[in-house]
This record gives sequence, C-alpha cells and structure tokens, in this order.
Amino acid sequence: MLDLLLHICCAPCSIYSWDYFSGLGYQPGGFFFNPNIHPYREFSSRLKALRELAQNEGRPVTFDERYLMDDFLRLAVSAGNERCRLCYEMRLLETAHKAREAEIENFTTTLLLSPYQKHELLKSVGEQVGEQTGVNFIYADLRSGFRESMDQAREKELYRQQYCGCIFSEKERYYKGS
Repeated sequence: MLDLLLHICCAPCSIYSWDYFSGLGYQPGGFFFNPNIHPYREFSSRLKALRELAQNEGRPVTFDERYLMDDFLRLAVSAGNERCRLCYEMRLLETAHKAREAEIENFTTTLLLSPYQKHELLKSVGEQVGEQTGVNFIYADLRSGFRESMDQAREKELYRQQYCGCIFSEKERYYKGS
C-alpha cells in the first residue's frame, strides 16, 4: 500500500528521489503534474520519458496530462518575483490533494533533488501545504544525488531537459541580451 505520493517534475529527477524514499521504507507512488512547463513539446517530452521509465521499472505513477500553461502564466505574471513560490504552491497543493483523495498520508517532490531550486522556499511551501491539507510533507535535501540521477537517466537513454520548465527559466538559461 502506498504511503508517500512523490510529485515528479521529470523522469531523470525521479530516479534518485524514488530510490531514496524507498530506501527509507516508504512505498512511493508518483504523480506527474506540471502546469509550468513550456513549450508543449517540452511538456510532452517529459511526460513520454516518465511514462517509459514508470513502465520499464514497474513504478505506479499517475499522470495529470492537462496542459495548464494559460493558468500558470496568468498567475505567474501577476506574481512577479514570487513566481517560484506560486509554482511550488500549485504543484505541491495538487499533489497533496491527490494524496488525500488516495488516502496517502505523506507527500514530497522530486524538486528536492535539483541544485537549481530554492530549497528553503520549497521546504517552507511544502510544510505550509501540508498544514493546510492535513497531509505530511516529507522534506529531504537530495541535491547530493543530482549527478547520480542524471547519470542513470543518461544510461537509461531518457530525455533530459536543460531548464526547470517554465518560460521564465528558459529565458534565464538561453537569453543573453541586456
């Protein structure tokens, strides 16, 4: 029986995260929900890679395939510098609600693996969502496993993205203008 719902941003980040929480004795299930990912081809590539990984490794993953870019952008533009908080809230709140519906008492996220995420903010938002929904947020600093997870993704020939997924992150990574 599942006792941890793992929000999954992408297949590569899920590898180490899944193994880590399993190693702690949790029985995880995955949940793909990412309204921030842009463009649609990026969203589709991540979805496909996670489907492949879940099928090949027999991992139970639920996929929310709605492409909610319009909703995310409407909220993110008005959030200004708080857009990362908003994005974390959107994804973790949906994950916690899914966990509650499935009677899973804990939730967490693969975002904890990334050295590019704002960990203190992520932890704070996760704890707030946990209090709000009555589902326990499990925090762990998984950044030390990032390279290992990416290496395993490469070995498994999984799609690996070059930015967090949102249009703002894509701009920060590629646009070198003034």
